[in-house]
Amino acid sequence: MDITTTAALRAYGAAKPATEPAAGEQLGQAAKNFADVLQRGEDVAMASMSGGADAHSLVEALTQSELAVQTAVSVRDKVVEAYQEILRMPV
Repeated sequence: MDITTTAALRAYGAAKPATEPAAGEQLGQAAKNFADVLQRGEDVAMASMSGGADAHSLVEALTQSELAVQTAVSVRDKVVEAYQEILRMPV
């Protein structure tokens, strides 16, 4: 290992400390984005019923909501699958 590699490892360690996981922030932001997409879909659907939105924007909002729900279900399935795999590991 040369000096540049050691310096790079130290710089990386200082930039991304192991005690502060960034995944929690990303997960929180993803949950907020999910809720925002669903809320926008509901708002557009209500506006469409009262004549305040056209059919194109309604279809677009509902498609985005459907995609968000499918993504959330896929992530949930992967998490459950990983948990079950951990449970099957011998101790």
